[in-house]
Amino acid sequence: MRKMLNKLKHRYGDMKLQSKFTIALVLAVTVPLILLGVFFYGKLYEMTVSYTIRREQDISAKTSPQIDHMLLQVTDTYDALSEEPFYQTLFHQPVNAPFSMLAASKSGDTFCQSVMGLTDNSLVTNIRIYVDLPNNSSLFSSTKEKIFYPVSEIRGTYWHGIFQSTNTSELFCPPFYLGTQEKSNCGDMAYIHTASIYYHGSPIKAYVAVYYSSSHLIKVLNENLGLKGSVSYIVNERNSLVASSDESLSGIYWLGYEDISQSFMSSNNFIEKNILGNKIYSCFYRIHQPGWFMVTILPSKPLIAQSNTMIMQFAFFYLLFLILALFLSGRLSRSITGRISSVIGQMRKVRQGPPVAMDSPVYHDEVGDLIDTYNYMTRKMNQLMDNQAKAAEDLRIAEFNSLQAQINPHFLYNTMDMINWMAQQGRTEEVTNAVQNLSRFYKLTLSQKKSISTIAKEEEHVSIYIHLQNMRYHDSIQFISDIPDELMNDQIPKLTLQPVVENAILHGILETTSKSGTIVLTGWQEDQDLVLLISDDGVGMSNEKLDTILTGTGSSSGKGTNIAIYNTHRRLQILYGPDYGLFYSSEPGKGTEVQIRIPARKASTQEM
Repeated sequence: MRKMLNKLKHRYGDMKLQSKFTIALVLAVTVPLILLGVFFYGKLYEMTVSYTIRREQDISAKTSPQIDHMLLQVTDTYDALSEEPFYQTLFHQPVNAPFSMLAASKSGDTFCQSVMGLTDNSLVTNIRIYVDLPNNSSLFSSTKEKIFYPVSEIRGTYWHGIFQSTNTSELFCPPFYLGTQEKSNCGDMAYIHTASIYYHGSPIKAYVAVYYSSSHLIKVLNENLGLKGSVSYIVNERNSLVASSDESLSGIYWLGYEDISQSFMSSNNFIEKNILGNKIYSCFYRIHQPGWFMVTILPSKPLIAQSNTMIMQFAFFYLLFLILALFLSGRLSRSITGRISSVIGQMRKVRQGPPVAMDSPVYHDEVGDLIDTYNYMTRKMNQLMDNQAKAAEDLRIAEFNSLQAQINPHFLYNTMDMINWMAQQGRTEEVTNAVQNLSRFYKLTLSQKKSISTIAKEEEHVSIYIHLQNMRYHDSIQFISDIPDELMNDQIPKLTLQPVVENAILHGILETTSKSGTIVLTGWQEDQDLVLLISDDGVGMSNEKLDTILTGTGSSSGKGTNIAIYNTHRRLQILYGPDYGLFYSSEPGKGTEVQIRIPARKASTQEM
């Protein structure tokens, strides 16, 4: 134990002053917080649940009166309709005159205007009166506004079946009680009241339907929710869903009317329940007018998530406070160790680049002597680095010359092999032509001591090479050059194009069944780079061969190695850096494209 303490003591003693200040501050701030967090985590969840339930209870207590008020507006609309003189005459007194005469009367016109006025508010969408008369009755066509409809239009709906099978005189209908035509033309909810017309002494069944939209109820239910993942819905006395803030969630957390009634009698607060293995908190409020219940469900998982969110928010603000404390601690430590830290910081810059001397110290104390010593060391190191860079440049030039020397014998071997083959065939004139072209070829190669040529001369170089190859392969290679004139005087290392063209002929075109093909040379400038593209329609290469062709490890089938390609790529990278060189792309059976990318530089007059 003592050994471990001594080890920690030495490690702490070796730390920088700024680290010591930071550790002390972090310990002073975080240790109490961790202890408080462990002690209060469980309490925090209970507080979150209690607060959320209380808030939802307050909102729900205000929501149910809103729904009652909406439904009261609907019933008030019916009451206002039933108090109209025409309505009293039609439904409460025997009718002896024809319907057409009655509807065309002044009271009929006033009644139509009153009905249209009752649908002007944002809640009630339509009013219809269904009368059990034949469809051709004069009542359905005699009013200016179409208000009366035959019962045949709603026969077969759920609400009509309820009226037929029960003695109910009024009914609040949720959406699925109504027919498709009603929901499309009138509204998806309705308050329906029965009535009777006495015509020639016989009662005729009638239904007064006040339509409204469920969107108003859904909006109120959504505003009732303050917790994500919770749901509010309304259940009627027939255990049917009237409206819901989320139909899918109401299906998951469904509670039947009887279960709600029992729970409502036992408590008006949120009750803990278990549905399908999930713990929920449910609260019930009665909608008095139709006898519905409004149910609000709070699942436990969102409550836990809300509690965790509160903890994360607390942790976030604490982290901001900790960052501020660390910043102040850093400023304090730097005020104490500022001059020493500046020397250390300057020394650390050596990791990113060459050392840079500092300004001469104002005070010549121990730190001033340290700065003077650092500046002397910096001058010596920069001198050594300059010497090393010069040696590296000499080595680079030597490697370049070595690589180029490897390429020239490679081409000479192939060309002399061709001339030997023609001489064996007795083709004297062609041998003479080949020797002259070979002479011109090497004149272009060796005409200058410098290793840099122009694109124009390299193009001529390649043209001579392809001409020599066509002499050997019976003009089976077509060469197309399409380089813009303004690029012809750009610099390019000697023997850059020829190895690529040679590889395209030997391992691309001559590998095809017809032993013939086309090589296209194009070029363009991209920003500060020059790009030359050599493409052929040979046999192409597989991905495996593409991966090795520029590494010097791959080989071509039966016709030598790819050393010339590798050397060309390597010397371009030595000259210009790793972002330049050759870039191959190929598709087996279709051909190969090679991009040669180098910096764009115009040749001087002497080089031309």
